This record gives sequence, C-alpha cells and structure tokens, in this order.
Amino acid sequence: MATPPSPTPTPPGRSAAAALPEPDGRAQSRSRLLQERICQRIAQTGGWLGFADYMQMALYEPGLGYYDASGSKFGPQGDFVTAPEISPLFAQATAAQLAEAFAQLPAQVLEFGAGTGALAQELITDLGRRGCAPQQYFIIEVSTDLRARQQQRLAGLPVTWLERLPQAFEGVVIANEVLDVLPVRLFVRGRDGVYERGVRCEGEHLQLQARPADPDLAQQVAAIEALVGPLPQGYGSELCPLAAAWIAALAQALGRGLVLLFDYGFPRREYYHLQRAMGTLMCHYRQRAHADPLWLPGLNDITAHVDFSACAQAAGAAGLDVLGYTSQAHFLMNCGILDRLAGQLDPAQVGAVQRLLSEAEMGELVKVLALGRGLHASPLGFTRGDRRHRL
Repeated sequence: MATPPSPTPTPPGRSAAAALPEPDGRAQSRSRLLQERICQRIAQTGGWLGFADYMQMALYEPGLGYYDASGSKFGPQGDFVTAPEISPLFAQATAAQLAEAFAQLPAQVLEFGAGTGALAQELITDLGRRGCAPQQYFIIEVSTDLRARQQQRLAGLPVTWLERLPQAFEGVVIANEVLDVLPVRLFVRGRDGVYERGVRCEGEHLQLQARPADPDLAQQVAAIEALVGPLPQGYGSELCPLAAAWIAALAQALGRGLVLLFDYGFPRREYYHLQRAMGTLMCHYRQRAHADPLWLPGLNDITAHVDFSACAQAAGAAGLDVLGYTSQAHFLMNCGILDRLAGQLDPAQVGAVQRLLSEAEMGELVKVLALGRGLHASPLGFTRGDRRHRL
C-alpha cells in the first residue's frame, strides 16, 4: 500500500471543545446516539466511511442529523445567520429580479431549503406590492424541523411544500445557501498519489483517516491539476459530485425558467489556489466557526464552499444557459437595494445592508449564479459586474 499523507489529524473534539460553548445534556445525548449510529455504519463498511457519507449522516440522519433535529439554527440565538434574516431588503431587492423574470415566465417560484421562511414571506409580500404576486410558491425542504417552522410562519400564504421536483416546472427557482451543505468528498495530495479522507471509530472517538483514492476521485483531482498546476504534497480540499447531480436533476425538471443560486464559493482557479491548501470545509456552532467536523456530530452545521465553475459546466452539459455570475453585492445593487435603503431611517438597517454588501463580509464572499432556459434577455441582477468570463 502507498504511504499515507501526513500530518495525522488531531483527535477530534479536543481543540474545538476547548473554545466552544458547552451543549446541554439533551443535545449531548442526541449527538452520542448519532455517533453510535455512525460507528455502526463504519463497522458495516469495513472500518472506514468516506467523508461524504459521514457528512450526510451528520447533517441529515432522520431525527438526529443537524438539519433534521429540533433546535435553533438560524438567527442570533442559532449557529449562523443567512442574508434573508439579516435584512428584509435582501428579499426586496431579489423581488425586483423575480418581477422582471415574470414578464417572460409564469409567476411561479420554487425555493430549495427555505430556512426560517423569511425569504419566502418577504418575496411574496413585496411581489404583491409590485402587482405580480406569485400564483404558486413551492418549497422543497429536506429538514422536517425547518419545514414545521416554515409552515407556522407562512400560514395563510399561497405556499405548497413538495417532496420532490415538479416536472416541467416554469418560473423562478431560488436556492440560497443550499449547495454549500451538500456532502463533499475530501482529498489530499500525498507524496506518491491522491488520497481520500474518511472517518473511522477509535474507541469512543471518531478520527479522520486517509486511504488511496479510487480512480474516479483521482481523475477529478488530475483535472484540477491540469488547470491550476501540480498540487503540493499535503494539499487538501474538497469535491462535490452531488452539486452536478443536483443541477442535472433540476435541468431535467425545468421547462422555461430562471435559476438563482446564492452561495459562498469561487470559480475553480480560485477554489483550488495553492494558497488555499487546507480547503474550505468549515463548521458553525452558536455563531462560532471551527474546523473540526467530527466534534459532536449532529450539533454543528458543516459547509464547504461551492465550485461555481463545476456548477456552470454541469448546467451546460444538462442543457441550461449560464446567464450570469457575480458577487452578492453587485447583484443586490443591480436590483436596487440602495434605492430601497434610501427610504430607511433605521440605523440597524443601514448596518445590515452594509453587511450584505461589504467586500469583507457577504458582499464579496457570496456569489450569485444565474442559469436558465428559454429566456431572451440578461437578468437584471447581472447588468453590471458580470464575471462569467472567470468561470
């Protein structure tokens, strides 16, 4: 067997636990149950589980995974804050893009992973004020906990929850911070080849362990190196095959439509830059970021940035047009967020919009990718600052 890469990871939980708030007993008990189930799965697969399968269980295991269990996830008391919770002006600006699209498309919206329901609520309200309220607003939500919260918040509004993609959907599709929580494969460049990181059980602890990559993963890393040059020994990062599969499934279900994808990410050349040698994997717990995905599984959000070049390539292969790619700041300003802010006297809203637009915060870190089929004009949100040439 080839020599595994170094260094050996620190035992999980020890560095993270020292700096993070102590979970209550109920949360710790739930995490222990999930870890037991993960260890059972590891035993069934021969003592090693690919990180993507581990991440799937940590986030989505029924009743125990982060997104399927109850608990505060969004907002000041949760683990992180998304743009729709920061300011209603995010949705109001996005509504301008939807209103423009509805001039060419049926007034229907399909939102993936609707979080607290804040975006849906404000979009429906603002589009109504514009005289183009959605005829149908669909939500696909994999989290039973979040679906219940959305149904409570959006009661009385024309919202329907779906279990699967509708066929021949026509309208606007929105996914805000959805692709970054799709399970990823972890790879590392060793001295004599490419390795894949997975998870094993060592007594009461979970640990990362690398083994030689299968041909598919090795080929994908070779394609990255053909673009950015040879990766140095010890360089580690992620790949997300599920993102391409998700886009392909969406393309198959879409008739005419506009797809807006908001997420943290980069084009491929920037994603796999030699200076980004530890990848982009990150965890969030009670407004604190840390880098140990094995610490108390089920209690942390686990994310990885999006390779937007791969998304654009997947869209083209599936028959979708790439209509625009820009920063969140450019998208929101193109859609008139500053005009909306001009009527605001609340200093808190001014600060919130600054957070949405600042290059040091979400304004540059979050990108927006527009895909579509059957549209005849460039979308409003990409009239200035379009970066498709970088994909």
